[in-house]
Amino acid sequence: MQAAPRVAFGVVADIQFADAEDGHDFGGCRRRYYRHSLRLLREAVRAWADESPPIDFVLQLGDSIDGQNVRRGEAESALQQVLAVLGELSVPVHHAWGNHELYNFSRARLVHSGLYSRPAGGSDGPPDRECHAYHWSPAPRLRLVVLDTYDVSTLGTEPGSPRYQESVRVLREKNPNDDLNSPAGLKEPYFVAFNGGFSQAQLDWFNEVLKFSDENQEKVIIMGHVPIHPYASNGVCLAWNYKAALSVIHSHRCVVCVLAGHLHDGAYCLDSHGVHHLTLEGVIETPPESNAFGTIYVYEDKMILKGRGRIPDRVMHF
Repeated sequence: MQAAPRVAFGVVADIQFADAEDGHDFGGCRRRYYRHSLRLLREAVRAWADESPPIDFVLQLGDSIDGQNVRRGEAESALQQVLAVLGELSVPVHHAWGNHELYNFSRARLVHSGLYSRPAGGSDGPPDRECHAYHWSPAPRLRLVVLDTYDVSTLGTEPGSPRYQESVRVLREKNPNDDLNSPAGLKEPYFVAFNGGFSQAQLDWFNEVLKFSDENQEKVIIMGHVPIHPYASNGVCLAWNYKAALSVIHSHRCVVCVLAGHLHDGAYCLDSHGVHHLTLEGVIETPPESNAFGTIYVYEDKMILKGRGRIPDRVMHF
């Protein structure tokens, strides 16, 4: 008989709720079910509440509400509706920040919202309070790290600020297109405005966290909105300086899995260093009769994903 899991947690990505009729993606060919996404989230919350053994927390991998809410004047109300559904859980919810959060709110506003899940305490994240990265240990010899994949980004920052100016410089070096969301003709098509990257300060902090986990023989699970491995992506939905993040991960022994969203089709790869990269299918493009969420059980030697709807079951050995 298999031992009880060390930890169990829910995973969900790209809810992108808006109180709006169904629409389509930017290409006009993929259906998006804005209003239904909240109902699917309710179903996920009910399923997580009934899990046995009970789950310990939930990871919300970003894009909880859709960018159109800001144009409709409904950003706050949409966010409160999503947080109210997640608030029915009796366990903590950890949030990644995605591009759609940053279409709706500034970083300064997100710090004071229910999406700011970084714990109090100066050692939990990089010195920049508006960088939404942190780590915690839900069980002995296990650590979870939340990365801010829009730490360097043109989104959610004041146009005159140093963060914005540096982000524009990085983006413009690689993307000469009039439309900065267009990857057309780019040698590195992930240099688009709906992606972002990591500051050196965040990478240095990340390296120190993994060094600590190595020394204490911990296993580390990482979450962020944008994928950081090209094989867990479509080549476009990828962090600008994903190679730098992978370099940090591969210089340590402790990382077992990286969880991401952003690519609504989902993707998976096991990289050359034995790290699992799992990109979750998005709720927003899930038909109302299906769903897209899962529960992950962590054991000594593996993680088991029990997927629902569009998300397949998966066993990820360490």
